[in-house]
Amino acid sequence: MSLIDNINKAFDHRIRLGIMSILMVNDYADFKMLKEMLGATDGNLASHTKALEKEDYIKVEKQFIGRKPNTRYSATPLGKAAFTKHINALEKLIRK
Repeated sequence: MSLIDNINKAFDHRIRLGIMSILMVNDYADFKMLKEMLGATDGNLASHTKALEKEDYIKVEKQFIGRKPNTRYSATPLGKAAFTKHINALEKLIRK
């Protein structure tokens, strides 16, 4: 087994890495919060959240707050496990 076997391609973009990092320490984050924290554009953030949702790493909830639509995200158990494995692999690689 090589040092990079557990490095997950789904997290190789800085926006996806950022989304998962935020969702690992918060129960959820809405679109606006992620956009502001990551300095991402609407389209960029939308495409990266879709990619993570497709892998079943994040859960998306759409709701209305008053008359405004609100989209919030949370990490799934699968996503948390995959991200933890990814971070551990990166740490092992750094230590080598």
